[in-house]
Amino acid sequence: MAAKKLRVGLVGIGNCASSFVQGLSHYRDSRANAPVPGLMNAVLGGYRVSDIEISAAFDINASKVGKDVSEAIYAEPNNTHVFARVAPTGVKVSRGITLDGIGKYLASEIKESDAPVADVTRILDETRTDVLVSYLPVGSQRASEWYMDRALEARCGVVNCLPVFIASNPKWRARFEERGLPIIGDDVKSQVGATIVHRVLTNLFRERGVRIDHTYQLNFGGNTDFENMLERERLTSKKISKTRAVTSQMDVPLPEGDVHVGPSDFVPWLTDRKIAYIRLEGTAFGGVPLNAEVKLEVWDSPNSAGIVIDAVRCAKLAMDRGLSGALIGPSSYFMKSPPQQFTDDEARELTRRFIAGIEDEAAA
Repeated sequence: MAAKKLRVGLVGIGNCASSFVQGLSHYRDSRANAPVPGLMNAVLGGYRVSDIEISAAFDINASKVGKDVSEAIYAEPNNTHVFARVAPTGVKVSRGITLDGIGKYLASEIKESDAPVADVTRILDETRTDVLVSYLPVGSQRASEWYMDRALEARCGVVNCLPVFIASNPKWRARFEERGLPIIGDDVKSQVGATIVHRVLTNLFRERGVRIDHTYQLNFGGNTDFENMLERERLTSKKISKTRAVTSQMDVPLPEGDVHVGPSDFVPWLTDRKIAYIRLEGTAFGGVPLNAEVKLEVWDSPNSAGIVIDAVRCAKLAMDRGLSGALIGPSSYFMKSPPQQFTDDEARELTRRFIAGIEDEAAA
């Protein structure tokens, strides 16, 4: 019996796409009966990593458009860790649309391709793309919605990795339901990133009876995402997404002035590394103070790639089963701003049941 294939289109060939594509090569021979460092699931719903193929790719950068994906993922300004050399894919990066995809801090660094904007719907259709992954920069509201329209036209499932609210927006969810297509979103929650660590600590305080009085999460890094977010107007949805991800774990959300969660600065020499400082100040037994501080350092883009490898397989499983709309379990486990928040233990169990087919999901 021939192996099932999962054909994935990528929007934005930046660091995150680079780690994702490198991961497909690095984990291609992973076996289900052996521990696999970095992957939560070697096989998910019958799909191995080797079943995932890149079918289409879109970017606006002249250093990437027209190149094979295997070459474009290493082009500047990408600066993530290189852990695999990728063989030619036969897929060239097509010229995408710009709209609000470039902020003012990157406009002087990125030379836009002079190629005409590709017919994205036609390419997705002709390449038989199953799932479109959106890796657009933070703040790309109009560009994100434009690509969502193209995915709906081409009948692709979607994994929305950026904090533009699509899966968590009832109107967009309804459009995916009407087309019979699944979506997982919004804003990818990295494997062991600042958000998941902050959530776990928040739940620990809550479950052990410690009242949280104040908390912050300060992040900085050296990739284009952090440089882009120096433009505070583009940061709005990201800050909302990260804050909600943490405060959703509290029985009583903190007043706005007592919680701060969000990217803080850009340090170029860190390249794709991210450093996060997390602090929780609480009141414990007898009214005495109890405080916790954590410093987390990660390579930002590889930290999300394994999550997306699982997310695209869940989206394809939904398509195989005829499910549509926002996938509640996978969205809550893989994303910061899903349609419905759960604790991470609950979200993991919902996702496990979804994968096993124990219970099919309806849209939110």
